[in-house]
Amino acid sequence: MAWRFIAQRALPETVIDWDVPLSLSSNPRRDLSGPGSLTGTIEPEYARLIGPDGNPMIQEWGTKLYLEIDGYLRWGGIVTKTSYEGAKATIAAEGFSCYPHGIPYEDHMISGQLITPKDPYAGKDRNHDGWIDGNKGVQRTPPPPKPYGGPRIDVYDAFRNIWNHVQSRPYGNIGLVIDGHDLGEKLGAADGSDPWELAWWDNPDCGQILDTLTRTTPFDWTETHAWSGGGNAISHRLTLGRPRLGRKRRDLRFAGDENIVAIARPEGMGDDFANEAVVLGKGEGRKMARAQVHRYDGRLRRVATLADKTLSSAVALTARGQRELAGRTQALQIPSIQVVDHPNARLGAWQLGDDIRVQVHVPWVGDVDVWHRILTDEISADGISTLTLKRSDAFHY
Repeated sequence: MAWRFIAQRALPETVIDWDVPLSLSSNPRRDLSGPGSLTGTIEPEYARLIGPDGNPMIQEWGTKLYLEIDGYLRWGGIVTKTSYEGAKATIAAEGFSCYPHGIPYEDHMISGQLITPKDPYAGKDRNHDGWIDGNKGVQRTPPPPKPYGGPRIDVYDAFRNIWNHVQSRPYGNIGLVIDGHDLGEKLGAADGSDPWELAWWDNPDCGQILDTLTRTTPFDWTETHAWSGGGNAISHRLTLGRPRLGRKRRDLRFAGDENIVAIARPEGMGDDFANEAVVLGKGEGRKMARAQVHRYDGRLRRVATLADKTLSSAVALTARGQRELAGRTQALQIPSIQVVDHPNARLGAWQLGDDIRVQVHVPWVGDVDVWHRILTDEISADGISTLTLKRSDAFHY
């Protein structure tokens, strides 16, 4: 398995080292709807640490780093932290999608704004007798026009608008292309009763807003990097799922004594178990929006209480409670597995978000055969991949 790290200037994207001698401290990890990360060291100091442009090859927020395995880019990120101790350099990198965190939103965007039309007859009944002045007995004063909800923005359009804002600023274009389709769900209430607004004067953080959109809508996204155009160019893409990414992989097999070489200790929900959820939404005191949902299954009642001040409608609050219970009422799950490259499932055959069937023998439990969803993957230099999992039936879409 041919394995190398490639270093590239962040701006402009020019390759400055084709084989960075990086020793991993933590394996390159990809996350579903997250940036992923890696850490490593370079020791001892070597001359190539200075790039051909005379600048240090490894710079915080100035160097992009990629892992190539057998000609395919399996991971990409930005160096975010460095430290030095003697001849040893320690490097931390995160996926491109970490970049908006700490970047302020400096514009204004609103969806579902309450619009109150101007009343054309305002001030034309100064004596308040119900008739237009000068037309008593002829023309009554009509009621004012009713307020209504203004244009609404699709969730994915808002997501893209924030990313476009980040990358449109000087020295801010990291080259990430965002999928162009819509989710089909719009922000804010249709009647204008609960507009969604993002305003520069509130000093919002772009990364936090993107995370909130992902969590509360919800939807999936993944970050990928690939060779482009037959040369040394690299493309970067953020793939958006509608409503989720991944598929049920009946074509792959993950089984003990075949391609699974280790499993994390199976676990139940423990203190996280709940079969009832109380969701507290927008508002204060007695006027606070609230929903209560349950999935009673013969076990004692256990309640999870959560607050989400972005929600106000009963439908949204109930859906949030259902999603919470979906992850709290399940039985045994395998938190992670380690697999080797095998005809059952070749390296890179799966995608983040895929549902895979895990078949293992667990002492005290017996044979476990349960569908799990891939949330993260890590690959080590010896070819072993670690997949972080969660039961597929814990997801509610």
